[in-house]
Amino acid sequence: MDFTHIDSSGDIKMVDIGDKPVTNREAVAKGTVYMNEDTVNRIYDYSLPKGNVIETARLAGIMAAKQTSSLIPLCHPLLLNQVEVAIERGDNCLLIRAVVRLSGRTGAEMEALTAVAVTALTIYDMCKAVDKSMVIADIRLIQKSGGKSGLFIREE
Repeated sequence: MDFTHIDSSGDIKMVDIGDKPVTNREAVAKGTVYMNEDTVNRIYDYSLPKGNVIETARLAGIMAAKQTSSLIPLCHPLLLNQVEVAIERGDNCLLIRAVVRLSGRTGAEMEALTAVAVTALTIYDMCKAVDKSMVIADIRLIQKSGGKSGLFIREE
């Protein structure tokens, strides 16, 4: 079997993307942080000790997308055109959606997934003093476009 990240000697290698064409790429990822209803209410009435959970988590997600290559081995560093992180109130949960756009030879999926994961972890960190029962769940790629593999859409 030929592996993309292992050479013929069995050594780890970074994939050479130099000959791939530059295309516009977009990836959308989602995730959920389940919590007690009181915790959701406290987030939205700004009564948690650590401050504004939504905006802090949004900033963390955007920053994380930009640092994906530092977190995931062999990911290429990418120049991102745009990162959007949306956080919506659900029934005893917060719903996270990240969109990453770039023009490049690879990428967008890992950046969108990383944005969602770090947004969720930041929400957890900011709320753990009042709700240790929170659950981070359902982090998944929803849509991807651009590149050789083309369009992917997850049926929800």
